[in-house]
Amino acid sequence: MTAPDADGLLAEQLLRLTRRVHRIQKHHLLQSGLDITPAQSRLLRTLAHYDAPPRMADLAERLEVVPRAVTTLVDGLEASGRVRRAPDPTNRRVIRIEVTDEGRKVLEELHRARRSAAEEILSPLSDGQREVLGGLLDTLVDGAPGAERAC
Repeated sequence: MTAPDADGLLAEQLLRLTRRVHRIQKHHLLQSGLDITPAQSRLLRTLAHYDAPPRMADLAERLEVVPRAVTTLVDGLEASGRVRRAPDPTNRRVIRIEVTDEGRKVLEELHRARRSAAEEILSPLSDGQREVLGGLLDTLVDGAPGAERAC
């Protein structure tokens, strides 16, 4: 009989945690009454990180999806008044995506929902355990020194 694969067990734990995080975040989104899908939420949060309104192609690249997927997401967010398509001031063939005032309100509520989800997930941990986890997560997110970061 062989010993269990420690890296395989860790990988499975990470995958289970990721699924749990997504489930809990989805639950908190539903409770918030925002009527927004996780994919729309991600696009809206991504938009908020741009200094100037991006093109659809920029969003597709950042989200690592095909442009058609971004079009569908923008259509839904535009229908709910959370984003708007705006012509580029220097090239009328280019359309930029802007967050509206309603979209900014939704972003604040999304932040609260995500924070509540994180508090729920972390609630079993002591302050010391949270500190250790934070350090470990920093190491995993940043990767090995000199490693190329995808995000």
